[in-house]
Amino acid sequence: MAYNISDDCIMCGACAGECPVSAISEGDDKYVIDADTCIECGACADACPVGAPSQE
Repeated sequence: MAYNISDDCIMCGACAGECPVSAISEGDDKYVIDADTCIECGACADACPVGAPSQE
């Protein structure tokens, strides 16, 4: 199951820089993950300082 970024996102961009398939982009109020591109590697979750990305 693809990762999803919660409303806890602080828009720091750490997750986007770590995604090996560029599935993460900047949204209006938080970063978003393209579920069709996400390979469920967890790199975004490991990089996030507030734990916003998680598997649904």
